[in-house]
Amino acid sequence: MKEKTSLFENGLIWFGAGVSIAEILTGTYFAPLGFSKGLLAIIIGHIIGCTMLFFAGIIGGKVRKSSMETVKMSFGQKGSLLFSILNIVQLVGWTSIMIYDGAISTNEVWSVGKWIWALVIGILIIAWILVGIKNLSKINTVAMSLLFVLTIVLSFVIFKNVTASSKVSDAMSFGAAVELSVAMPLSWLPLISDYTREAEKPVKATWVSVIVYGLVSCWMYVIGMGASLFTGESDIAKIMVKAGLGISGLLIIIFSTVTTTFLDAYSAGVSSESVFSKINGKWVAIGTTVLGTIGAIIYNMDNIMDFLYLIGSVFAPMIAVLIANFFILKLDYSDKTVCIQNMIVWGIGFIIYRYLMTVDIIIGNSLPTMVITILICVLFEKGKKVIIK
Repeated sequence: MKEKTSLFENGLIWFGAGVSIAEILTGTYFAPLGFSKGLLAIIIGHIIGCTMLFFAGIIGGKVRKSSMETVKMSFGQKGSLLFSILNIVQLVGWTSIMIYDGAISTNEVWSVGKWIWALVIGILIIAWILVGIKNLSKINTVAMSLLFVLTIVLSFVIFKNVTASSKVSDAMSFGAAVELSVAMPLSWLPLISDYTREAEKPVKATWVSVIVYGLVSCWMYVIGMGASLFTGESDIAKIMVKAGLGISGLLIIIFSTVTTTFLDAYSAGVSSESVFSKINGKWVAIGTTVLGTIGAIIYNMDNIMDFLYLIGSVFAPMIAVLIANFFILKLDYSDKTVCIQNMIVWGIGFIIYRYLMTVDIIIGNSLPTMVITILICVLFEKGKKVIIK
């Protein structure tokens, strides 16, 4: 029988997910809005994104299934394969992006070569995977305590002289900023059930996971935005160097990259098990890390906005269909090969999201896409019953 994870362990896992150089760098994009509007956009976006994350975690926690296993409940055994494959692809992409950002930043602090730091980070992630999520409690406690202290130091360095050096501009609309804030918690949506399914108390674990992640993620965004506004510098590594953090800065970058990217690689392994039942997820996770490390060395990944929006367009309508089926319609298509109806609804939701990207909506386009997709899903089902009668 598998040992269940405690609420504290779940909190540590999602604290590690939130403390991320990628999230800090994304926060720098909010600087043109100014601090007040930027902060408001960050908070609104995270409330929307974390609400989606909560529902996804609750579904997996209640039925004790991984994220991609819960997708079968709405799309059928074969229908879920599309999302499993897309999820593995985005996780490999995230692994590359995280290692790339970590390697670039560490090389700014200690210039020995980007590819060397990419290898170091990749090796540490593999070590995390080999130790295993059940045995990481003590290591995570030490790593998270260290990260917590060092991130407070980084925050103090950035905000000690609050004199804005960047003027407010129209470079980004408020709605676009909200959507960019939604995108990061949304990117974790296909992963959260991989952890809540193994919790002692899945509902409470989901609350803890989402609240911890939401607060820490907002904190990272604000650090990035503050760095750009108050120091005139968007490169966090350079700020650390100027502040004399040195080794402390290195530790922040390396540990935050490892603890976050571990979740991506681990979940790539879990998702692969839902596609190929006989595969060993741990080795897929290691393979994902190796591919991510190679990608980080070879490719330029400075701008991830398009990648974040692509994730939103795939997974916002997907979770909308899951919410409609699990909470409203109370339907389960796990025994079906493919649920064509829900695949069509998801396709409509995908098109709606892509269209709304061309429209400036003050609350972003994920929430409207989800509401419309849920309504379509319910109406399709009700309409089908009327036709059958």
